[in-house]
Amino acid sequence: MKTPYFRKAKAFPLQIVLIVPFLIQIFAAVSLVGYLSFKNGQRAVNDLAEQLIDRTSDLVDEHLKSYLSIPQTLNQINADAIRRGLLDVGVGKASRRHRQTLGKYFWDQMQAYDLTYIGIGLTTGEGLGAARYDGKTITIDDWTAKLPNNTSTYATDNQGNRTQINTRWTWNNFTESWYTQPIAAGKPIWAKIVTANFPTGPYISASASRPIYDSQNRLLGMIATDIHLLKLSNFLRSLDISQSGQVFLLERDGTLIASSGTEKPFVVVNQEIRRLRASDSSDPIIQNVARHFQTSGFGSITQDTDFQLQVEGKRHFVDIVPWRDKYGLNWLMVVSVPENTFMTQVNANTRTTIALCFGALVLASVMGVFTSHWIIRPILRLNQASKAMAFGNLSQTVETSGIRELNTLSNSFNHMAGQLHESFTALEKSKGELEERVEERTTELKNALGELQRTQSQVIQSEKMSSLGQLVAGVAHEINNPVNFIHGNLAHVQEYTQDLLALMQLYQQYNPYPADEIQTAAEDIDLEFLQSDLPKMLSSMRVGTERIRQIVLSLRNFSRIDEAEFKRVDIHEGIDSTLMILQHRLKAKPEQPEIEVIKDYGTVPLVECYAGQLNQVFMNILVNAIDALEENNAKLTYQGIENNPSRIKIRTSIVNSTWLEVAIADNGVGISKEFQQRIFDPFFTTKPIGKGTGMGMSISYQIVAEKHGGKLECISTPGKGTEFIIQIPLRLTNG
Repeated sequence: MKTPYFRKAKAFPLQIVLIVPFLIQIFAAVSLVGYLSFKNGQRAVNDLAEQLIDRTSDLVDEHLKSYLSIPQTLNQINADAIRRGLLDVGVGKASRRHRQTLGKYFWDQMQAYDLTYIGIGLTTGEGLGAARYDGKTITIDDWTAKLPNNTSTYATDNQGNRTQINTRWTWNNFTESWYTQPIAAGKPIWAKIVTANFPTGPYISASASRPIYDSQNRLLGMIATDIHLLKLSNFLRSLDISQSGQVFLLERDGTLIASSGTEKPFVVVNQEIRRLRASDSSDPIIQNVARHFQTSGFGSITQDTDFQLQVEGKRHFVDIVPWRDKYGLNWLMVVSVPENTFMTQVNANTRTTIALCFGALVLASVMGVFTSHWIIRPILRLNQASKAMAFGNLSQTVETSGIRELNTLSNSFNHMAGQLHESFTALEKSKGELEERVEERTTELKNALGELQRTQSQVIQSEKMSSLGQLVAGVAHEINNPVNFIHGNLAHVQEYTQDLLALMQLYQQYNPYPADEIQTAAEDIDLEFLQSDLPKMLSSMRVGTERIRQIVLSLRNFSRIDEAEFKRVDIHEGIDSTLMILQHRLKAKPEQPEIEVIKDYGTVPLVECYAGQLNQVFMNILVNAIDALEENNAKLTYQGIENNPSRIKIRTSIVNSTWLEVAIADNGVGISKEFQQRIFDPFFTTKPIGKGTGMGMSISYQIVAEKHGGKLECISTPGKGTEFIIQIPLRLTNG
């Protein structure tokens, strides 16, 4: 039996092979695109909701810190003024004038700050305060210790003077929480939130309270400043969260403090105000959040808590953040954002995407049928010619078609034998050319990488200097004006004080035995001590303002933000400014003595340079020197450091009459020779991870070498110290 030359096997038509996998891929791609589109939409919604919640939480946190810090700060200022005798709290009938002055003082503070009440309650039962219950009109409350009807509420004019008594009522310090709680605590606190129903409307406030003492540290009573909590609700309503988003504040017992909704944090029952619990709120979001923590309670929340909540069939993203301050506030800040705010457009986009994908599937299927038929016909002709050549008929030729690639395949098939040798020769030649091109490309990539690193370091330096300069100059400018005002007026204050003290001495000389009331008042204020201590206090204040002015000048000199980038400057001024900024790291600490700075300045003229960038070089080198000294000191005891004190020596001089040389040396741990060769490489650092980026010395080298055409050298001996030598020309040839 003769064996056939070809063995038949199961095969599929080329048209099916081309179309079916193509359709399967298109269908899979359509399904995957639709699924990923929906999932990406959901993920985007989650991310957007998180960002919106975080942004809202940050805004509320910043407002609370700012708004709630004012009462405590104002209390501290007033308590210090009372303790120093600058404010007389006005005890008894003899101090009626002082009480009126104190009332006007509180009236002025109410004008300056958005507060509801400022007042004091004394241990004698007396007290005084300024109030703004209706949010507009400021009145003054003045009460005695004799009950009942011991309190008079005065109307005031536009200067804070009392005009008439509006009403009389009864008030007892010793029964009020805003008095008893700070007295019992003996420190500044936030008293319990109080509510009241005044003729001007419902009132809910938080009181910042603290005890007050006289100069002998004797308890006088307490001082309190109130804020109206409805203003927190007004702020929350001003936030642009979403159409149905919600922000509210809770106490740990679940009582509502403020919310962004229209509901107030209290209810009025029979002319009595009662605090509203979150679980009793008419707002479904607040109510459901309270129910979510019904078992564990709000007291169990100790950190930022995120969860999702179903409210009326809709999913909400909820974030609860504990909010505390150092005076005892322990609130919860809740932010809720509904998912449907974002998902409506996402779902519409997903449906559109799926419809477009299925349309593309149908169109691709139709085009696949026509394309496969167009491709198959020339391939079949090529197949017939190949079979003929397999049986020995080598004179076959293949007709051309309308497809360029198949024409190329036909020509290659017709000339296969004749072109085989030439193809191998061309392959060897191409291999050699490819190796040369790879080598050239590798060199180009290395050069590009080096250029990229230099460019990156320049960009980092530019951004860093710009940000640092703007920040330092801004701080210096903001501090400079008020300090100059204070410093300039201190001379007049000192002159006026001396004149007043001289007048007092002259009065005592000619009237050594004044009236009993004057003598009693002089003893109460300790006139003799005041006469000796007041000039000293003014001198100390003048020294302090002069010190601040020096620091501000150093900051301005260091940043150079208000000067031209390239100009002639005093190089010693820049070094001194840098040392002033680093003074906090040079001064003595409990674990180590002061780092000694030795200045060996030569006679140096003004130098043309980029002052701000050169100051950055000094900063980088001095910071590295301090780090090296601290690293060395960490291995020694305090006595060991005193026996071998840490030193930084700065030397300036002129070289060859045209070059400036600045040498900065330390006696720290030093740098090994291996590391000295790489000290100016970008991103190379000898510091632990997180302590340095490896850009400081690289940027310093670029500033000195490339920007100023100078030299920067490092000379170091391990265990003995390091010296950096900077050389730049006194005059630059280009800007």
